[in-house]
Amino acid sequence: MLANCGYPFPSLQEKYSSLLAMDDKTELQMLSFEAPKIRLLRSLCIEGSDGMQVLDFAAFPKPEYDLPIFCANFFTTAKMNIIVLDLNPLHDIMDQEDYKEKYYKDLIPLGLKYSELLPWGGKLTSESLRFFSPIVIWTRFSSSPHNHSVLFSAFKEYYQAWLELMDRSDEETDAFQIALNCEAQHKYLTWRSEKDPGHGVLKRLIGEDLAKNVIREFLFNGVSDLGSKTFLDYFPEYRCEDGKVNEKRSMIGKSFENRPWNARGEFIGDRVKIV
Repeated sequence: MLANCGYPFPSLQEKYSSLLAMDDKTELQMLSFEAPKIRLLRSLCIEGSDGMQVLDFAAFPKPEYDLPIFCANFFTTAKMNIIVLDLNPLHDIMDQEDYKEKYYKDLIPLGLKYSELLPWGGKLTSESLRFFSPIVIWTRFSSSPHNHSVLFSAFKEYYQAWLELMDRSDEETDAFQIALNCEAQHKYLTWRSEKDPGHGVLKRLIGEDLAKNVIREFLFNGVSDLGSKTFLDYFPEYRCEDGKVNEKRSMIGKSFENRPWNARGEFIGDRVKIV
């Protein structure tokens, strides 16, 4: 699938193609590409010796396009699956209704279809929610051929939807809007490179130093060069008294037990169960 989507990303593919974990058994396979409208299309696949499987697949648009970011994070063991699949909004859909209308209005039926087949996975922090769309699939389920078939169908349909959005997208020429797109993507990368819950798996497999490099240079490439703002510039509420970043996932302390969007894609977070 990746090989048909663009050209190899030389600087990344040469440095990050495969790694062997510290147990000398678990393999990490990485691919990276670029295309006319795509700054980076990359995947990380992990085959664990204990039956664990991980797929981290993402597509980041070039700043000249305000496309959502395609995001597929699958963590699977013999018994359990933890899944996030979404077209992450580049801009804040809580404040920018026109952006939400532009990219998600026609995709709400797709989201409803799979929200019934793959139910909400439980607590999701309010800070994380700002980076998800109304069609996000956040779910947990036990391993079975049926569940895996549903997930594969969802992945194909969501990715096809993203590709169609990309095909229809027009290049932005206004320098100010391009700068806004660039900063929005940098903010997203900064959040994910600091707070993504999957970091613990990488640190356990390849050690903290190498994991940090993979996170910043490969998974969330661009965090060092798309902008100069720091995590605390974007998210000052996480600043500790000593000036360091608070390690907590949530500072607000709210998480959503149930899906916080209704069938029309409207945010109803104030009316769903918050714990």
